[in-house]
Amino acid sequence: MQGSDSGQLTREVPVSRRTALLVVDVQYFVAAPGYGLYQDVDPLAIPDELRYFFRRISSHVLPNTRRIQERFRSRKLEVMFTTVENLTLDGRDRSLDYKISGYSVPKGSKDAQVLEEIAPIGDEIVFPKSTSSVFNSTTIDYVLRNMHVESLVITGLLTDQCVESSVRDACDRGYLVTVVEDACGTYTQERHDWALRLYKGYCRTVSTERLLAEVDSLTGGG
Repeated sequence: MQGSDSGQLTREVPVSRRTALLVVDVQYFVAAPGYGLYQDVDPLAIPDELRYFFRRISSHVLPNTRRIQERFRSRKLEVMFTTVENLTLDGRDRSLDYKISGYSVPKGSKDAQVLEEIAPIGDEIVFPKSTSSVFNSTTIDYVLRNMHVESLVITGLLTDQCVESSVRDACDRGYLVTVVEDACGTYTQERHDWALRLYKGYCRTVSTERLLAEVDSLTGGG
């Protein structure tokens, strides 16, 4: 954690030139009716129990993440992604938890792709993972340190699962973490709000508007 003007350590540190955006699991397997976990769901007839979830994705997660991506790219800041994806076709490399949960996303499949609305551009890095936290099954920590990244802005799915796990692990590894509240989602508003309260000791939470203002205040090149 960086120091404030008073010399005290704080999590309330704005984004800097050493900040990267990490978009967590906004992919077809997790976030699209007709695919992956929701392959039997008709996009034109979303069941009541999933209506909030998909509405949250379309009204908050996708548009706000897209705005943040565009602003990061305009300032030449790193935009990165995680996806649930096997390293193999048959999933033999998956974590025990994913095997028990029945999560298997074959390498290179449509389910493994980030949703088209916020897809990677150029050589932006995608970390395929088989654990809730990207830090436990990928080389992200090694890559971030090679790129001199000191803080992460996190958006994506689910607020109370893979986002939460990544936030906690990033914090424990010495990164300053910012969660964009209105660019994350889970199955209910209650679960979303409760998760943010539970891990507020590991990160700061901001709105998309506040984050964009911080990025706009940056000067100089990448």
